[in-house]
Amino acid sequence: MENKKVLFISQEITPYLPETEMSLIGRNLPQGIQESGKEIRTFMPKFGCINERRNQLHEVIRLSGMNLIIDDTDHPLIIKVASIQSARMQVYFIDNEDYFQRKHICKDDNGKEFADNDERIIFFARGVLETVRKLRWAPDIIHCHGWFTSLIPLYIKKAYNDDPLFVNSKVVYSVYKNEFKNTLNKDFKDKLLHENITKSDVKILKEPTFVNLNKLAIEMSDAVIVGSKKINSELYEHIKTIKKPFIEHYDKEEYIEEYSQLYDKIL
Repeated sequence: MENKKVLFISQEITPYLPETEMSLIGRNLPQGIQESGKEIRTFMPKFGCINERRNQLHEVIRLSGMNLIIDDTDHPLIIKVASIQSARMQVYFIDNEDYFQRKHICKDDNGKEFADNDERIIFFARGVLETVRKLRWAPDIIHCHGWFTSLIPLYIKKAYNDDPLFVNSKVVYSVYKNEFKNTLNKDFKDKLLHENITKSDVKILKEPTFVNLNKLAIEMSDAVIVGSKKINSELYEHIKTIKKPFIEHYDKEEYIEEYSQLYDKIL
């Protein structure tokens, strides 16, 4: 029987970003799942604070060069890759000069959230999925970590729903405590309207808050995980009402086995 394929899409992975609950899961979960016999691919944004030389990132020319159109503007997609030797694991990075050449992740020097965070997460989501298409790699499970990945479930269920690579993919979304405070750009939902995504699909983003963005991701996913010990209370109550598989937060000793069992259950 062919090994199941799991695509990990993470907002943070250590050692490329500092150790947090999410970045440690982003680092250790793919390794654990790979060691359990599944095939993996791992993606994250190439935030400008990631040291390319120290981490030995290099561009993958055969995957780069595509342009993604967001709000009628072309943005070149650059793909880089690095290896975590001890885990025998590669990490693919989504890069673009307009969106990711900044020394901070989501806020400027003064702690003000970037005004184009909405377009950055659109670019990231589409960049990952277009790259996976180029790799011709059909994931059985797509596991998304953090709000920066929150559009992936929408794209899989709507924009890419008839793509042979993704037609059987099941999406798992992990909710973490890392919130953004302000609402995203008021035109955000309009920038999402293409390729089978309708106004009714994104009506919850009329007010594009952290909670509503996560609710959309939860609605479009096949299973949900509480990734942090404590998450937004409204989201936690919402998760408990959904009629789909979800699992509570697990300590690090247990979560890899629990997540693997969840993958098998929804497959």
